[in-house]
Amino acid sequence: MPKMKTKRGAAKRFKIRAGGGIKRSQAFKRHILTKRTTKSKRQLRGMTSVHPSDEAAVRAMLPYA
Repeated sequence: MPKMKTKRGAAKRFKIRAGGGIKRSQAFKRHILTKRTTKSKRQLRGMTSVHPSDEAAVRAMLPYA
């Protein structure tokens, strides 16, 4: 049986936390930021968790994580 392959795009976007959760970066922070307020841009900093309904799909893309 061959080894399972990791989806490389998912590996670059998601990291598994020590407690088992999955962290991801915030969306809507790349361009067209002039219309956004400073507060909304500031709140998009940092990482957040993947929604529980999407966790199974992300784990399937990262079989060895």
